[in-house]
Amino acid sequence: MQAKTPKQSRTIHTDMVLPGETNPINNLFGGELLARMDRAASIAARRHSRRIVVTASVNHVAFNRAIPLGSVVTVEAKVSRAFKTSMEVFIDVWVEDRESGDKTKANEAIYTFVAVDETARPVTVPELIPETDLEKERFDAALRRKQLSLLLAGKIKPNEATELKALFE
Repeated sequence: MQAKTPKQSRTIHTDMVLPGETNPINNLFGGELLARMDRAASIAARRHSRRIVVTASVNHVAFNRAIPLGSVVTVEAKVSRAFKTSMEVFIDVWVEDRESGDKTKANEAIYTFVAVDETARPVTVPELIPETDLEKERFDAALRRKQLSLLLAGKIKPNEATELKALFE
């Protein structure tokens, strides 16, 4: 299985916020944004693994900026790390200024997907090789996030969380 880079999984979804997708103060519903992020991240994970993928977890979501009615929103997703059968996908959400066209980061999220076969059994995914400084930063942080999640779930012991221990030594 040949290793891949994050840019090979890059998925961009651009859309406009319509009236039926907003709350009473005319901002995009959080749930609508979560669905957009899930779709883009799912495509990124599928591009990396070339398999059926299922959402395993939503690890982090930051709603840092409201997205008003009529806004042009771009959701960009890339695999940030591949493990044995799972992939962490980092999602950046951008809002385009109506007049200047400048894009401002509004939100971000981290999802985890598992690649499966036709019987829903997990299958191995290709290794990921980060290229840029940001990709390398996200790649390294993904292992710490995974170890923290496993530790909190009781699936590993504290002494097995080597990446977390390194933060405190």
